[in-house]
Amino acid sequence: MRHHIDAALEEAAGALTRLRADAVALGAIERAAQTLVTALQSDNKIYSCGNGGSLCDAMHFAEELSGRWRQNRRALGAVSMSDPSHMSCVANDFGYEQVFSRYVEAMGRPGDVLLAISTSGTSKNILHACEAARARNMRIITLTGRAASAVGALADVDVCTPGGEFADRTQELHIKVIHILIELVERKLCPENY
Repeated sequence: MRHHIDAALEEAAGALTRLRADAVALGAIERAAQTLVTALQSDNKIYSCGNGGSLCDAMHFAEELSGRWRQNRRALGAVSMSDPSHMSCVANDFGYEQVFSRYVEAMGRPGDVLLAISTSGTSKNILHACEAARARNMRIITLTGRAASAVGALADVDVCTPGGEFADRTQELHIKVIHILIELVERKLCPENY
C-alpha cells in the first residue's frame, strides 16, 4: 500500500508544480480575484455552483467568504447554489440541466459574479448557468480542468487547472485556487488581518 500512497502524493505534487509554472493560469487567478474584489466592493453578490465534489467546493468557497476563513472579519456576500428544495423542485419540474440557471435567473443581478466549477468543462447545467449569468449582465469566473472547454469559453475569466487523467487531481487544484482566491479577497478587503 505504501507505494500507492507515495505515487498518489507524487502525482499530486506534479500537478501542483505544473500549475505553479503555468503563467496563463496564474494570471487568470489574479484576474478572478480582482473580479471578486470589485463585485464585493460594489456590494454585489457572488454565487457559486458545481456538481458532486465541485458542488462541495462551491459550498466551501461561499461559506469561507460569508462566514470565516483564518481570522474574524466582516461577512462577505457569497452564496452557493445548493439548496436541496430548490434543486429538487427545479430538477423535477424543468430537468436537472436547469437547477443552476433558474437560481441565477431568480437571484442574479448586474455586477454580481458567478463562480462556476466544472472539472470537465462540459456540464450542461453549468453551461446553462453561465448563459443565464451572461443574460443578467453578471461576471463569470469558471474553474475548469480542460483547456478550451465549452464552460470556459463562456467565462470572463477561466481558471483552467489540468490535473491529470482523472478529476480528483483537478479538484485538488481547484480547492487550492479557491483558498488562494479567498486569501486575495481578504488581503484586499480586510488588510487588517494580514
